[in-house]
Amino acid sequence: MTSKKAEYGFATRAIHHGYNPLDYHGALNPPVFLTSTYAFASAQAGSDIFAGEAQGYVYSRVGNPTVSVLEARLAELEGGEAALATSSGVGALTAVIWTLLKSGDEIVADQMLYGCTFGLLEHHIRRFGVETRFADLTEPANLKKALGPKTRMVFTETPSNPNMRIVDIAAIAEICRKAGVPFVVDNTYCTPYLQRPLALGADIVTHSATKYLGGHGDLIAGAVVASKEMINQFRFAGVKELNGACISAFDAFLILRGLKTLSLRMERHSATAEKLARDLEAHPAVEHVYYPGLDSHPQKQVARRQMKLMGGMIALELRGGLDAGRAFMDGVELATRAVSLGDAETLIQHPASMTHVTYTPDERARHGFTDGLIRISVGLEDYEDLRADLIGALDRMGR
Repeated sequence: MTSKKAEYGFATRAIHHGYNPLDYHGALNPPVFLTSTYAFASAQAGSDIFAGEAQGYVYSRVGNPTVSVLEARLAELEGGEAALATSSGVGALTAVIWTLLKSGDEIVADQMLYGCTFGLLEHHIRRFGVETRFADLTEPANLKKALGPKTRMVFTETPSNPNMRIVDIAAIAEICRKAGVPFVVDNTYCTPYLQRPLALGADIVTHSATKYLGGHGDLIAGAVVASKEMINQFRFAGVKELNGACISAFDAFLILRGLKTLSLRMERHSATAEKLARDLEAHPAVEHVYYPGLDSHPQKQVARRQMKLMGGMIALELRGGLDAGRAFMDGVELATRAVSLGDAETLIQHPASMTHVTYTPDERARHGFTDGLIRISVGLEDYEDLRADLIGALDRMGR
């Protein structure tokens, strides 16, 4: 279908791009190539492939036919030249970091990040001589103040995990471009169906494909999308030699399956979440709801400008703080108390004691979220059932 790809919509490309069944004995789905190594027709043929003078596969840490279909499809959907699939979202980010940075370099990162990402940037890479400066990147002027002569990368999530802050991608990208610094955006919360950071000026997009791209809570994976030159560096340095975070062919197959319904799922996640956010905001037990589709969200105009829909993630504060939050979590019956996000099931969790436990209490206060924050990943259940469950749990707290 490559000859008419510019004419096809998102859903069509998510189902078909990069694969022709007739090239694989008519198999409707891409075969799962369960092999670690590959044979060569001759010694010279092997030498040519290793030298990059001929196309082919040599070892599945570097490439696999099933994985190649996934990478081509992800690059197409994100609007990038190429993609690299990895064994986890952290594997994707570290492939970028270990490739681009060396001892003495600095990263500027937004002040609110997924807990393991924060732990990596705040605590671990410092041991290797790489420093991170955190700044509130919802105000682009703060980036100008944070950039220094040693800055080699700017990183943000938008919306941020867990409190749904929105960073203006185009504004940050323009500052990075003028400074000559690569700008990396984690697009896990949105997926390319809701937001395309590369089209807004970002240089590199990362994903935890475990979440919405897979969509069914049955795999761990990550991805990077960027220029061909960068992806080659991340593949051959970042993964092949530095972190080894290669994805399995079967997990690639599962993500390809998930991509077929991505647009439908993101529409449903977003529509249900927006209604639930309004319901929660109106409840007297709720102090504040963080959802970019609400008029109360401080960056709502930026969100509406750069996102197609407002996504399936909600964060909220309850009157009564942490104790109230725990009572709410224990009071739900349909929603599942579990970490992760983007699954068919609605998941509810407490970031300060779960996904963001890498932040100390002082760091949580300094970086902008409280001990009482609750995060909800809205699933694909019927809205009426979810409303009854969540509002019912809030109602019972007041009895």
